[in-house]
Amino acid sequence: MVLRGVSHRYGAGRAAVTVLTGLDLDLPAGGYLALMGPSGAGKSTALALIGGLERPQQGTVVVGGYDLTRLTGDALATYRRRTVGFVFQHFGLLGTLTAHENVALAMALDGLGAAERRARAQDLLDAVGLGPRAQHFPAALSGGERQRVAIARALANRPRLILADEPTGNLDAGATGVVLDLLASLRTEHGCGLLVVTHNPLVARRADTVRELVNGRLSSP
Repeated sequence: MVLRGVSHRYGAGRAAVTVLTGLDLDLPAGGYLALMGPSGAGKSTALALIGGLERPQQGTVVVGGYDLTRLTGDALATYRRRTVGFVFQHFGLLGTLTAHENVALAMALDGLGAAERRARAQDLLDAVGLGPRAQHFPAALSGGERQRVAIARALANRPRLILADEPTGNLDAGATGVVLDLLASLRTEHGCGLLVVTHNPLVARRADTVRELVNGRLSSP
Protein backbone atom coordinates (compact mmCIF):
# COMPACT_ATOMS: atom_id res chain seq x y z
CA MET A 1 0.00 0.00 0.00
CA VAL A 2 1.38 3.39 -1.03
CA LEU A 3 -0.19 6.84 -0.61
CA ARG A 4 1.52 9.83 -2.13
CA GLY A 5 0.51 13.48 -1.78
CA VAL A 6 -3.06 12.62 -0.78
CA SER A 7 -5.21 15.62 0.09
CA HIS A 8 -8.93 15.65 0.75
CA ARG A 9 -11.51 18.14 1.90
CA TYR A 10 -15.25 18.35 2.43
CA GLY A 11 -17.49 21.20 1.36
CA ALA A 12 -16.70 24.12 -0.88
CA GLY A 13 -15.76 27.76 -0.66
CA ARG A 14 -15.55 29.28 2.80
CA ALA A 15 -17.33 26.26 4.25
CA ALA A 16 -14.65 23.84 2.99
CA VAL A 17 -12.84 21.79 5.64
CA THR A 18 -9.48 20.28 4.76
CA VAL A 19 -9.20 16.82 6.31
CA LEU A 20 -5.94 15.50 4.80
CA THR A 21 -2.99 17.45 3.43
CA GLY A 22 -0.16 15.91 1.41
CA LEU A 23 -0.42 12.50 3.07
CA ASP A 24 2.41 10.04 2.29
CA LEU A 25 1.97 6.60 3.82
CA ASP A 26 3.46 3.16 3.16
CA LEU A 27 2.55 -0.34 4.32
CA PRO A 28 4.52 -3.31 2.91
CA ALA A 29 2.72 -6.52 1.99
CA GLY A 30 1.88 -8.40 5.18
CA GLY A 31 2.81 -5.42 7.37
CA TYR A 32 0.97 -4.14 10.44
CA LEU A 33 0.49 -0.39 10.78
CA ALA A 34 -1.38 1.57 13.43
CA LEU A 35 -2.58 5.04 12.45
CA MET A 36 -3.19 7.12 15.56
CA GLY A 37 -4.65 10.54 16.19
CA PRO A 38 -7.41 12.38 18.03
CA SER A 39 -10.99 12.52 16.83
CA GLY A 40 -11.25 14.65 13.69
CA ALA A 41 -7.60 14.14 12.71
CA GLY A 42 -8.55 12.50 9.40
CA LYS A 43 -7.94 8.85 10.31
CA SER A 44 -11.30 7.52 9.12
CA THR A 45 -11.10 9.57 5.93
CA ALA A 46 -7.71 8.03 5.17
CA LEU A 47 -9.20 4.58 5.72
CA ALA A 48 -12.14 5.38 3.42
CA LEU A 49 -9.76 6.47 0.66
CA ILE A 50 -7.62 3.33 1.02
CA GLY A 51 -10.75 1.18 1.07
CA GLY A 52 -12.11 2.71 -2.12
CA LEU A 53 -15.14 4.16 -0.34
CA GLU A 54 -14.10 7.67 -1.37
CA ARG A 55 -11.80 9.03 -4.07
CA PRO A 56 -8.85 11.28 -3.19
CA GLN A 57 -9.14 14.77 -4.60
CA GLN A 58 -5.36 15.00 -4.94
CA GLY A 59 -2.57 12.44 -4.92
CA THR A 60 -2.46 8.69 -5.53
CA VAL A 61 -3.55 5.61 -3.58
CA VAL A 62 -2.11 2.26 -4.73
CA VAL A 63 -3.06 -1.00 -3.01
CA GLY A 64 -2.11 -4.47 -4.24
CA GLY A 65 -1.10 -3.06 -7.61
CA TYR A 66 -4.39 -1.18 -8.06
CA ASP A 67 -4.25 2.59 -8.56
CA LEU A 68 -7.52 3.65 -6.95
CA THR A 69 -7.52 7.01 -8.70
CA ARG A 70 -7.97 5.13 -11.99
CA LEU A 71 -10.66 2.66 -10.92
CA THR A 72 -14.34 3.32 -11.59
CA GLY A 73 -17.64 1.47 -11.46
CA ASP A 74 -17.40 -2.33 -11.47
CA ALA A 75 -13.61 -2.32 -11.18
CA LEU A 76 -13.79 -0.29 -7.98
CA ALA A 77 -16.52 -2.54 -6.56
CA THR A 78 -14.40 -5.60 -7.34
CA TYR A 79 -11.43 -3.99 -5.58
CA ARG A 80 -13.52 -3.43 -2.45
CA ARG A 81 -14.75 -7.03 -2.44
CA ARG A 82 -11.49 -8.80 -3.17
CA THR A 83 -8.54 -6.67 -2.15
CA VAL A 84 -9.61 -5.15 1.16
CA GLY A 85 -11.59 -6.41 4.14
CA PHE A 86 -13.29 -4.02 6.56
CA VAL A 87 -13.67 -4.27 10.33
CA PHE A 88 -15.69 -1.44 11.89
CA GLN A 89 -16.08 -0.21 15.46
CA HIS A 90 -19.83 -0.88 15.37
CA PHE A 91 -19.42 -4.38 13.87
CA GLY A 92 -21.64 -3.75 10.82
CA LEU A 93 -23.42 -7.10 11.04
CA LEU A 94 -26.93 -7.63 9.67
CA GLY A 95 -29.19 -8.39 12.61
CA THR A 96 -31.57 -10.55 10.57
CA LEU A 97 -28.78 -12.95 9.55
CA THR A 98 -26.95 -15.52 11.65
CA ALA A 99 -23.22 -15.28 12.22
CA HIS A 100 -22.73 -17.89 9.48
CA GLU A 101 -24.99 -16.02 7.06
CA ASN A 102 -23.21 -12.71 7.73
CA VAL A 103 -19.88 -14.25 6.77
CA ALA A 104 -21.27 -16.16 3.79
CA LEU A 105 -23.00 -13.08 2.39
CA ALA A 106 -19.67 -11.42 1.57
CA MET A 107 -18.80 -14.41 -0.62
CA ALA A 108 -22.23 -14.50 -2.26
CA LEU A 109 -21.66 -10.95 -3.47
CA ASP A 110 -18.46 -12.19 -5.12
CA GLY A 111 -20.22 -15.03 -6.91
CA LEU A 112 -18.98 -18.09 -4.99
CA GLY A 113 -21.13 -21.22 -5.09
CA ALA A 114 -23.39 -22.05 -2.17
CA ALA A 115 -21.48 -25.14 -1.01
CA GLU A 116 -18.14 -23.30 -1.03
CA ARG A 117 -19.67 -20.34 0.82
CA ARG A 118 -21.08 -22.57 3.54
CA ALA A 119 -17.84 -24.46 4.03
CA ARG A 120 -15.58 -21.40 4.07
CA ALA A 121 -17.90 -19.43 6.38
CA GLN A 122 -17.83 -22.30 8.87
CA ASP A 123 -14.04 -22.62 8.58
CA LEU A 124 -13.60 -18.90 9.27
CA LEU A 125 -15.94 -18.97 12.26
CA ASP A 126 -14.02 -21.96 13.59
CA ALA A 127 -10.80 -19.97 13.13
CA VAL A 128 -12.10 -17.10 15.27
CA GLY A 129 -13.41 -19.49 17.93
CA LEU A 130 -17.10 -19.14 17.11
CA GLY A 131 -17.83 -22.36 15.28
CA PRO A 132 -20.38 -23.54 17.89
CA ARG A 133 -22.22 -20.20 17.67
CA ALA A 134 -22.45 -20.05 13.89
CA GLN A 135 -26.26 -20.20 13.90
CA HIS A 136 -26.69 -17.46 16.51
CA PHE A 137 -27.98 -14.04 15.52
CA PRO A 138 -25.89 -10.97 16.45
CA ALA A 139 -28.30 -10.02 19.26
CA ALA A 140 -27.42 -13.29 21.00
CA LEU A 141 -23.67 -12.60 20.84
CA SER A 142 -21.47 -10.47 23.08
CA GLY A 143 -19.66 -7.43 21.70
CA GLY A 144 -16.39 -9.35 21.46
CA GLU A 145 -18.12 -12.21 19.67
CA ARG A 146 -19.75 -9.85 17.19
CA GLN A 147 -16.37 -8.34 16.41
CA ARG A 148 -14.92 -11.79 15.83
CA VAL A 149 -17.73 -12.49 13.36
CA ALA A 150 -16.86 -9.19 11.65
CA ILE A 151 -13.22 -10.28 11.41
CA ALA A 152 -14.26 -13.62 9.89
CA ARG A 153 -16.40 -11.73 7.37
CA ALA A 154 -13.48 -9.41 6.52
CA LEU A 155 -11.37 -12.46 5.64
CA ALA A 156 -14.08 -14.12 3.55
CA ASN A 157 -12.73 -13.16 0.12
CA ARG A 158 -9.03 -13.58 1.02
CA PRO A 159 -8.12 -9.87 0.98
CA ARG A 160 -4.59 -8.54 0.75
CA LEU A 161 -5.30 -5.84 3.33
CA ILE A 162 -7.53 -5.66 6.42
CA LEU A 163 -8.72 -2.15 7.33
CA ALA A 164 -9.85 -1.90 10.95
CA ASP A 165 -11.47 1.33 12.14
CA GLU A 166 -11.34 1.50 15.97
CA PRO A 167 -11.99 -2.28 16.10
CA THR A 168 -11.95 -2.37 19.91
CA GLY A 169 -13.73 0.92 20.56
CA ASN A 170 -16.90 -0.77 21.86
CA LEU A 171 -15.20 -3.59 23.76
CA ASP A 172 -14.10 -4.06 27.35
CA ALA A 173 -10.47 -4.73 28.25
CA GLY A 174 -10.82 -8.51 28.13
CA ALA A 175 -12.53 -8.59 24.74
CA THR A 176 -10.05 -6.01 23.42
CA GLY A 177 -7.13 -8.31 24.17
CA VAL A 178 -8.86 -11.26 22.51
CA VAL A 179 -9.66 -9.30 19.36
CA LEU A 180 -6.15 -7.84 19.06
CA ASP A 181 -4.57 -11.27 19.54
CA LEU A 182 -6.90 -12.65 16.91
CA LEU A 183 -6.13 -9.93 14.36
CA ALA A 184 -2.40 -10.45 14.82
CA SER A 185 -2.56 -14.23 14.50
CA LEU A 186 -4.89 -14.19 11.49
CA ARG A 187 -2.72 -11.62 9.77
CA THR A 188 0.23 -13.99 10.09
CA GLU A 189 -1.78 -17.06 9.10
CA HIS A 190 -3.45 -15.49 6.05
CA GLY A 191 -0.53 -13.30 4.96
CA CYS A 192 -2.57 -10.13 4.68
CA GLY A 193 -1.56 -6.63 5.70
CA LEU A 194 -3.29 -4.95 8.64
CA LEU A 195 -4.01 -1.24 9.03
CA VAL A 196 -5.64 -0.29 12.32
CA VAL A 197 -6.99 3.19 12.98
CA THR A 198 -7.11 3.98 16.69
CA HIS A 199 -6.73 6.65 19.33
CA ASN A 200 -5.75 4.04 21.94
CA PRO A 201 -1.98 3.68 22.58
CA LEU A 202 -2.52 0.16 23.97
CA VAL A 203 -4.00 -0.91 20.65
CA ALA A 204 -1.30 0.84 18.60
CA ARG A 205 1.42 -0.85 20.63
CA ARG A 206 0.63 -4.17 18.91
CA ALA A 207 1.59 -2.86 15.47
CA ASP A 208 4.96 -3.11 13.72
CA THR A 209 4.80 0.60 12.87
CA VAL A 210 2.88 3.49 14.44
CA ARG A 211 2.20 6.78 12.68
CA GLU A 212 0.29 9.73 14.12
CA LEU A 213 -2.10 11.91 12.16
CA VAL A 214 -2.63 15.41 13.51
CA ASN A 215 -4.81 17.98 11.75
CA GLY A 216 -4.63 16.03 8.51
CA ARG A 217 -0.84 15.71 8.47
CA LEU A 218 1.44 12.88 9.54
CA SER A 219 3.90 13.62 12.30
CA SER A 220 7.50 12.49 11.85
CA PRO A 221 7.94 8.70 12.29
